[in-house]
Amino acid sequence: MDCNIAVLAGDGIGPEIVEQAIKVLNAVGLKYKHTFKFTEALVGATAIDQVGDPFPEETFQLCMNSDAVLFGAIGDPKYDNDPKAKVRPEQGLLAMRKKLGLYANIRPVTTFPSLIHKSPLRKDLVEGADFVVVRELTGGIYFGEKGRSEDLTRAFDTCVYNKYEVERILELAFEYAAKRNKRLTVVDKANVLATSRLWRETAQEMTPSHPDIEVDYMFVDNAAMQIIQWPKKFDVMVTENMFGDILSDEASVITGSLGLLPSASVGIHTSVFEPIHGSYPQATGKDIANPLATVLSAAMLLEISLDLTQEAQAIRDAVDRSMIEGVVTEDISEGKAYKTSEVGDWLAANL
Repeated sequence: MDCNIAVLAGDGIGPEIVEQAIKVLNAVGLKYKHTFKFTEALVGATAIDQVGDPFPEETFQLCMNSDAVLFGAIGDPKYDNDPKAKVRPEQGLLAMRKKLGLYANIRPVTTFPSLIHKSPLRKDLVEGADFVVVRELTGGIYFGEKGRSEDLTRAFDTCVYNKYEVERILELAFEYAAKRNKRLTVVDKANVLATSRLWRETAQEMTPSHPDIEVDYMFVDNAAMQIIQWPKKFDVMVTENMFGDILSDEASVITGSLGLLPSASVGIHTSVFEPIHGSYPQATGKDIANPLATVLSAAMLLEISLDLTQEAQAIRDAVDRSMIEGVVTEDISEGKAYKTSEVGDWLAANL
């Protein structure tokens, strides 16, 4: 198979961790007789610094003409510390989601036996936890009308959802539940928010069409508590944009390391695969960042965009072996800490 992959390394540790994922994909190509062509493009603070736009038109066109997008991270302290900045790296991420039609973020939350002792939860609570958060990406408060008064003493953000947006993400969540344990939790705030009532009504209308799926409903504050109290009770969780942003970050912490969780943003035109962690500017250029989440994102790329399930599993198996054998970076190391590049080299050679 020949495959064109757009590479948007982005800011901070993005280039370092993406480089390791490319090593692994090239090893997969050699092993399974595939050809991956990688083409780099600007995004985020790097793009602002070079061309003044966090998601340039050239980057957009490359993504549109690619089979999948491998993405690193966005963010830079010089913009984080300037609330009045008119152009921000994060605007590139929002623009990418909107222009590529990335309507669903898929975040697996999986525990790794060798890391359970690093979880902030007791072993008996977290051991065996394995669920997926499906987050809507193109609607809600992030994309609604927003502004501030002229004297800057009042501000507003508007949350808007159309029924077709809700139906689209719910249908995807039903599909994921059907492939797993056939349980779906719809998270909203229907006791307060009109948009949440639209979500709940739409889910109730769609449920009879999926009689094999057990559906329950949960207010977002209750869901936030139950992720901590009983993480093993969830199978597939679906929710709107802001709730999904918060809950998926919360869920990621229970596994013991942010550096191990991948994600996929499924789109109308193409899909984007990225680690859930940020740009970690303090580690930039030090060769210490954990690349495993990015490598596992590459596995999701093979599985979701290219239907290469055997190849994706080979990557996951290699990652499992690296953790069992202790070939990991300093954030999760119990003994010798390997460099980012060394982990990538080991994974590629192991494959």
